[in-house]
Amino acid sequence: MTRTVITYGTYDLLHKGHILLLERARQLGDFLIVGLSTDEFNRIKNKHCVYPYEDRFTIVSAVKYVDKVIPEECWEQKVEDIKRFGVDTLVMGDDWEGHFDFLREYCEVVYLPRTPGISTTSTKSNIGARRRPD
Repeated sequence: MTRTVITYGTYDLLHKGHILLLERARQLGDFLIVGLSTDEFNRIKNKHCVYPYEDRFTIVSAVKYVDKVIPEECWEQKVEDIKRFGVDTLVMGDDWEGHFDFLREYCEVVYLPRTPGISTTSTKSNIGARRRPD
């Protein structure tokens, strides 16, 4: 029987931490779905992306651990996604610990530790700090 895992995120400026999370998520099942936050949803979350959705979709789809990428358009869609795709496990980074426990009614919920020392926010900060005025 195939075990389906789902995770969600923005995946802007894909980095080692993202890859390790996707690898560990995939190890929990046979099929990994990534709910990729749309540009519109990121605006609601006050997230500013370097890459538009279409580019992030192409990048995340190319990761060998990922079997399917779907748009994440709102917070409320998770229950419907879990039902529609027959999800066995929802995986999120441990910075979201407790936020999705209500989904345990539908599937297993696993919070994985973040990779120490790396985040998209810190990467964006570092890039900004390295810029030199013309």
